[in-house]
Amino acid sequence: MYQPLADEIRPESLDDVVGQRHILGKGGLLRRIVESGQIPNMIFYGPSGTGKTTVARIIAQRTNRSLRKLNATTAGIADIKKIIDELDTFLTPGGVLLYLDEIQYFNKKQQQSLLEFIEDGRITLIASTTENPYFTVFNAILSRSTVFEFKAITPEDVKTAVERAVNIMNTRRDTPLTPEEGVLDHIAAACGGDVRKAINAVELLFSASENGVITLSDAKAITQRSAMRYDREGDEHFDILSALMKSLRGSDPDAALHYLARLLEVGDLIGASRRILCSASEDVGLAWPMAVPIVKACVDSALQLGLPEAKLPLAEACILLATAPKSNTGVMAIEKAWADVRAGKTGNIPRELQNVHADGTGFEREQGYLYPHDFPGHWVKQQYLPDALRDVKYYEYGDNKTEQAAKRYWEEIKK
Repeated sequence: MYQPLADEIRPESLDDVVGQRHILGKGGLLRRIVESGQIPNMIFYGPSGTGKTTVARIIAQRTNRSLRKLNATTAGIADIKKIIDELDTFLTPGGVLLYLDEIQYFNKKQQQSLLEFIEDGRITLIASTTENPYFTVFNAILSRSTVFEFKAITPEDVKTAVERAVNIMNTRRDTPLTPEEGVLDHIAAACGGDVRKAINAVELLFSASENGVITLSDAKAITQRSAMRYDREGDEHFDILSALMKSLRGSDPDAALHYLARLLEVGDLIGASRRILCSASEDVGLAWPMAVPIVKACVDSALQLGLPEAKLPLAEACILLATAPKSNTGVMAIEKAWADVRAGKTGNIPRELQNVHADGTGFEREQGYLYPHDFPGHWVKQQYLPDALRDVKYYEYGDNKTEQAAKRYWEEIKK
């Protein structure tokens, strides 16, 4: 039966695992736990192809517990019950080490069915997930587990695995294949930190190669777009969107363009447009109010053009926002006002501001509203906030040119 190369050459010891030095390197916490033999409940969190399953298998080999594996995408309560029925039998004399892959696909009831058994130690749970466990794993499981984050593998570390894969494939051939210069580096960089993806690419290149050479053009064709990690419902989606907006806010046009390009590469035109529109008001705001209509025009153009031409107005919008003066005074002001409303700080609307239809219907006085345009400077002093909030200040002028000009104008009028 065919066995993928990535599975066939899976490391058998922690020393052979590629990357994850922060937890598996000499003195790393996870390494020390594994070497102690006292295995707690653990959750491995990180992108695919970063060694989560490999490390779980190595841990299972170092314990005297019976290994059981489930994938939450296909398993259900019946599969869990089958494992539970084996507890305290000759099938599992030392208890069970359960490796549960993609735990985020188990609902609350399925996850909770394990609680009693991981609580008393009859089941040791090692779960893996590509999604943030603090959002997808229920608190009762989290409180009984230690979370370890697996990070995307660097190209330098991936290259080690690629070289090993090439050597193994060559031992199976009468005539070894020779990679062209740059092939191994390209595969290592183009896999997006996913070792499994890189090894699969090596296997495909060996199957398709001609004339005893693995060409760089073939390597580029096989790894096309493979460096992208993206899931519209996953952490990566929100991380890239967040990075785009924070780069705009941080006035870094190069970083903003990078994250915009990553979004457009996978066709997320709507997500990019929404964040760019939001940044115009949230981050540039009153420092340059014209950013809003200009950016809106760029977004409208992008949506009408579609990809790939949409990159032109969106790039223009990103550069404009990243290099524009910044002010979040509008954000701070509405947040304060909204907080008061949520806290119940409202009060009656001043009589001067109420609708005139109420005049003469039993109110103790008429409205008495003063029309500002009837007064010099189009302003007259009168109360607008409810009595309970009459002296509250939500908006504070920013230190940018536009808001300071407005401040000077109104200070002069209101003298």
